[in-house]
Amino acid sequence: MNTLGDLVARDRRSSALALRVPSLERDYSYHDFCTTAWKAGNFLSFLGVRGGGRVAIEPDPLPEPLLTFFGAALHGATTAFDPSDGDVRAVVVPQRRESEFADVPGTKRVVYGGPPTDPGVSHWEKEVWSENPAFPPTDVDPATAALAAGDDEYSHRELLRAADHVVDDLDLTADDEVVVRSSLAEPGVVAAGVLAPLSVGSTVVFPDLETDDSQGSVAVADADADVPERRRFLSTDVL
Repeated sequence: MNTLGDLVARDRRSSALALRVPSLERDYSYHDFCTTAWKAGNFLSFLGVRGGGRVAIEPDPLPEPLLTFFGAALHGATTAFDPSDGDVRAVVVPQRRESEFADVPGTKRVVYGGPPTDPGVSHWEKEVWSENPAFPPTDVDPATAALAAGDDEYSHRELLRAADHVVDDLDLTADDEVVVRSSLAEPGVVAAGVLAPLSVGSTVVFPDLETDDSQGSVAVADADADVPERRRFLSTDVL
């Protein structure tokens, strides 16, 4: 695999489980996950997101932020899991935070988890589900930045190499369920908790970090976290 778009390529669609979100009672097969990532990419294109652009997203452990990340990656745009990140083409946040973000020229506002109160704000669920379930082929350079955190940027190539390291270190297989127990705001969590399992056909699990007691086979968590999984990976060990 050369770019993050390869993780949601057409030939990766299957009935296997890609994402499980017990707190919402929502599951995404690899078929659904890939197709929705394409639709998210088409929606971002409508908002004006292009290669070299930037998207700021709330780091919620939910499908909408993650699928927006992949939609941006399909364009060769850079994602910051930090809605306060400036100079972005689109900012994507939960509906409860809509009022915290003023209308800024050149930046499109998007909310998920409920319809917006401001007609100038887009509704993620409504717009993405109405998009074409296909995405035109794009030529993204693997050296292009896909993820940003503060002043640091990580290319498609760097993120996939980090994911490969996690796969080898944990001996991940398609039978694993990787529970993300740290924030997507940490690049290492994205690489270890999302990209690594998806690369081998495992299942990513987004639990409710406060109340959900779901258990997988691997946890991506902080060093001092008490987790039920037998295997644990520290995000700081990869990026």
